[in-house]
Amino acid sequence: MKNRKFLALACIMSLMVVLFTGCGKKGNTTEGGNQTGNKLKIAIVTSPSGVDDGSFNQDNYNGILNFIKNNPDATVETVKEPTGDPAAAVQAVADIVAGYDVIVTPGFQFAGISTIAGDNPNSKFVLIDSDPQEIDGVTEFDNIYAMTFAEEESGFFAGMAAALETKTGKVAVVNGVAYPSNVNYQYGFESGVNYVNAMYDKKVEFVELPAYAGTDVTGANVGGNYVGSFADEPTGKVVGNALINEGVDIMFVAAGGSGNGVFTAAKEAEGVKVIGCDVDQYDDGKNGSENVILTSALKVMNLNVERALNAVKDGTFKGQNVLLKADTDSTGFVSAEGRQQLSKDSITKMNEAYKLLQAGEIVPAANFNGISSDSFPGLPE
Repeated sequence: MKNRKFLALACIMSLMVVLFTGCGKKGNTTEGGNQTGNKLKIAIVTSPSGVDDGSFNQDNYNGILNFIKNNPDATVETVKEPTGDPAAAVQAVADIVAGYDVIVTPGFQFAGISTIAGDNPNSKFVLIDSDPQEIDGVTEFDNIYAMTFAEEESGFFAGMAAALETKTGKVAVVNGVAYPSNVNYQYGFESGVNYVNAMYDKKVEFVELPAYAGTDVTGANVGGNYVGSFADEPTGKVVGNALINEGVDIMFVAAGGSGNGVFTAAKEAEGVKVIGCDVDQYDDGKNGSENVILTSALKVMNLNVERALNAVKDGTFKGQNVLLKADTDSTGFVSAEGRQQLSKDSITKMNEAYKLLQAGEIVPAANFNGISSDSFPGLPE
């Protein structure tokens, strides 16, 4: 009997707490009770290629794992949205939002989480590669930390590396889907090739396959070589082989899981190198006693994801849209000995350009910056 009275009293007290503090759930909102502690419940929702794609998704996931290493009471669940379609991606987030304190969403296809964020003000969202979709004139949201990167800067160094190291004089970039981040890589790559041609009197050609031209989010034809998916390894290999047959000997691969097919094409050919994307992919380039990776273009996502999670834990999280560039060491290329195969001369020339880029004297073309890859600030006359 005493136990029953105790339980009844506990229930009444719990109800009073809900009534007077407003801490109960309403609609689809979440409590977020651990958001200022170490026990964060984190989810990462990715494209179909998942957190083990060896590139974009995996680097974001590594940022979460680094956070958990320092905060072992935190947990993470991984979720794949099924198609890569923006509507499906946003629905995948909506399906799980009630169960987590923080949801990490890597990719432009998650821009539409703005509505979910509005309905769940106590949840925190980390959006990578896109600003959130505008709602009624609002472009920044208190519970969305949106980070975009100047991929055109990293692509620029990939283009420089390819143009400086090619033996055939033909290079190419292979992309997944023509989301802005991928087009940025493409235009940056073209800018880097054009920079080397003008600066060092070369005539390197970047090769495009008309059958795989990309269409960006505005419907514009951006050319390039687009697989059409970030999780289609067989088609990636088809595109890679087609470019190799055109005489290309260096390919910059910004295609997620589809890029594994391009890597395979390079490994099965002779004298062909690839440039990794997003992360250091040197280990993925192993081919017997050799390695097909020339270098890797970087955008440092893992560190910035970890920083965002630390802000949630510390209670300093601020919803905002940020563009991360070389001036914060968030873009660049792999130059560490043993992790690339660039000549010393190439590294010297690329480091010289890096300083100019950090200073804003070189501004490569990007999808929507109004600059073209054959006419940009810093391109020698």
